[in-house]
Amino acid sequence: MSENEKLLKATGIISSGTFLSRIFGFIRDMVIAKIFGAGFATDAFFVAFKIPNLLRRLLGEGALSAAFIPLFTEHFTVKSKEDAWRFASAAFSALLVILSVITILGIIFMPAIITILAPGFYTEPQKFNLAVYLTRITFPYIFLISLTALSMGILNSLRHFTVPAMSPVLLNLSLIGAAFFICPYLETPISGLAIGVIIGGVLQLFFHIPPLLKSGLKFTPDFSFSHPGIKKVVLLMAPSIIGLAVTQFNIFIDTLIASLLTEGSISYLYYADRVMQLPLGVFGTAIGTAILPTLSSFAAKKDMEGMKDTISFGLRFTLFIAIPAMTAQIVLSLPIVSILFERGEFTHQAAVNTSQALIAFSIGLWAYSGIKVIAPAYYSVQDTKTPVRIAIISMVANVIFNLLLMFPLKHAGIALATSLAAMLNLGLLIYFLPDKIRRIDWEGIKISVFKIGISSVVMGGVCYLSWLKADSYQLSGWERLVWLSITIIIGLIVYFGMTILVKCGEMKFLMDTVKSKMGAKG
Repeated sequence: MSENEKLLKATGIISSGTFLSRIFGFIRDMVIAKIFGAGFATDAFFVAFKIPNLLRRLLGEGALSAAFIPLFTEHFTVKSKEDAWRFASAAFSALLVILSVITILGIIFMPAIITILAPGFYTEPQKFNLAVYLTRITFPYIFLISLTALSMGILNSLRHFTVPAMSPVLLNLSLIGAAFFICPYLETPISGLAIGVIIGGVLQLFFHIPPLLKSGLKFTPDFSFSHPGIKKVVLLMAPSIIGLAVTQFNIFIDTLIASLLTEGSISYLYYADRVMQLPLGVFGTAIGTAILPTLSSFAAKKDMEGMKDTISFGLRFTLFIAIPAMTAQIVLSLPIVSILFERGEFTHQAAVNTSQALIAFSIGLWAYSGIKVIAPAYYSVQDTKTPVRIAIISMVANVIFNLLLMFPLKHAGIALATSLAAMLNLGLLIYFLPDKIRRIDWEGIKISVFKIGISSVVMGGVCYLSWLKADSYQLSGWERLVWLSITIIIGLIVYFGMTILVKCGEMKFLMDTVKSKMGAKG
């Protein structure tokens, strides 16, 4: 099996787990939308949920993974398994100390944190106090999920992707269970969701212990911070926290400014982002997760040609999924949001407002996905300085875009600003790629994008006409769901048919891979 086939297989495993998690995530959000709607309590909870999630992505799945995986792979490839496990034990020990301090300080200074991140809440004491209370409950999630992220990094480095891909399902199941079995029995019902976050964090951490032990991990506490690998991790993490944080900081800037707009704006952005995260997580994040260990292995072996081929392959396949997904979400934004969330306290006007944000977010889907492929190229060669500079430029641009667009376009302007900042981020990441990996197959990528674009436009037109017909029939809830499902299936058939017609290389690779597997089984 070639490296590209291995990468595609790993991406498939991660995509399957991510897709299942997203489905349960949508069920979770549908449950929350039905019970709590979009308003006072949900605004406070989503802020409380985002703060530990931000730190988790920065310290756990973000900067830590970007710094740890290349070094752990290097230890395993160039040195020995025993040395790699000593390095992993030292990393676990250091993380325990650091996370304990962060968790305690965060709980103590939570009022100040909420004031900074959601200043609009400060003028509404009841909402402000609720946000502080909920965030204090959810904040220890950063401790649990960062240890989980380190476990995921170890397993991914060893090319064990199934357990890490499936573990996020446990958080969604915990929140769904909390909504039904904890919230109704509390004086402040929304606080049950915060408790569900902590339960989900505990389950995720313990879910990784058996495969870690099976892989050979022998945890030996080492609180000396003297292992040379830890020092390298810290040096790489410091700048990469900023380098990988740009998207998350942009989201929080969105939250900060949205808190100054009309009530419900934060919730519109949250629900729209949740929909947009389905294609991004299922393929964009999945291939980004799978590609880092592969690139790190090439870097450890100093195989630059292998790296360039993998980056080119990863970028083409990411756009092969991201561009049609972007098109479909733009064309079908209102029916998607309406079918998912429009029930109970979530009104039709809330669905319209959320669909506007979804369109604006979707415009940048290809850029968000591309970042997931290009950023790991920097970290695999242990270059963290360039992404820092790019992140600073992108964050400043996002603030400017927000200020320019928030008044004429309201919450949709905030979402569009995030998309524009992501495009700038991707463009600069590509422009400043290190010399040794810069000369990837740009001509092949341009040809692929042209063919993918044509196929996506045709697919989008078919989907638009299909839903236009549905509107004329004035269908009921379940009938709309069935029609939307059929429309999406027809759209997929049209898209794949068009990619075959225009001889898209990515579609040919998929078909050849499937034929090869079927031939091997036969």
